[in-house]
Amino acid sequence: MRVDLFDFELPEERIALRPARPRDAARLLVVRPGAAPEDRIVRDLPDLLGPGDALVFNDTRVIPAQLFGERVRDGVAARIGVTLHLRESGSRWRAFVRPAKKIAAGERILFGESADRACLLAGLAATVTEKGEAGEVVLDFDLSGPALDEAIASVGHIPLPPYIASKRAEDGEDRRDYQTIYAREDGAVAAPTAGLHFTPELFARLDALDVSRHFVTLHVGAGTFLPVKADDTAEHKMHAERGEVTAETAEALNAVRARGGRVVAVGTTSLRLLESATGEDRVIRPFHDATRIFITPGYRFRAVDALMTNFHLPRSTLFMLVSAFSGLETMRAAYAHAIATGYRFYSYGDASLLFPESAE
Repeated sequence: MRVDLFDFELPEERIALRPARPRDAARLLVVRPGAAPEDRIVRDLPDLLGPGDALVFNDTRVIPAQLFGERVRDGVAARIGVTLHLRESGSRWRAFVRPAKKIAAGERILFGESADRACLLAGLAATVTEKGEAGEVVLDFDLSGPALDEAIASVGHIPLPPYIASKRAEDGEDRRDYQTIYAREDGAVAAPTAGLHFTPELFARLDALDVSRHFVTLHVGAGTFLPVKADDTAEHKMHAERGEVTAETAEALNAVRARGGRVVAVGTTSLRLLESATGEDRVIRPFHDATRIFITPGYRFRAVDALMTNFHLPRSTLFMLVSAFSGLETMRAAYAHAIATGYRFYSYGDASLLFPESAE
């Protein structure tokens, strides 16, 4: 499909730079194909679900994956920015570097530079073992395992999305705000942002309604922010992200559907992972692998009956995904309504609850 079909104009003031407080006070746009969009708030979610339904959350935890360092060549130092996005071993990460032209395979980068270019830590260094396309490299760190994790946590920064980072610096509030309350598995470079809206109070109300909670893990990579530069969706290459659906979770979700309950994915990451784990027979199976699943209109959904998600960038793979789920014209109309009525967009913005185009 032509990528320009997924374009729309978003006024800059609609981009949220901070989350709603409390988290569940964010607005929630309910989108049902064939019906007018319905304006609610996130804490209304229990009124929109029923006993026996299941919410599926991504429990990945955002790590401070943005690092600053220096590359020294022939006595000349160049400042290098790195965003880790996919761990390949105890010491090896795939990453995006800026500026990419200043780095070559075989070179060393010394990390630990603060925002004021002070405090380079000699203990955190890496060798560039591969250089690929679009600024992607493979870094082999001198440290490994927990020692590397500790060093990254010490000198790294929360990698705010570019549409926020271009307007303000990361601060102490982001360490809390850009993390779900149930995050537990370290490895994400970006938050599964639909989950940012949940609070203990909202969980308690959902529990009282007998809406079950289930967790999967997909470590969101920096590739989620990369624009689709191709003119046609068939030419776009997705970056891999590692995920896991346990046997216990797969069995529980299959049982939910067998009893007539709905599987509601909280976030596109949960949806993409569940779809990766589900066969043509609509049975969800254990999954522990990388996925590059790219969902565009025409895809037949097998695992998910509803989707809670934030509002996405124009021409992005995620706007393509929601258009596949609820229909392109439905989503274009829903986004036009959201823009006209003041919804806040992107990672710290408001949410939507989407039902599939095939729903009766």
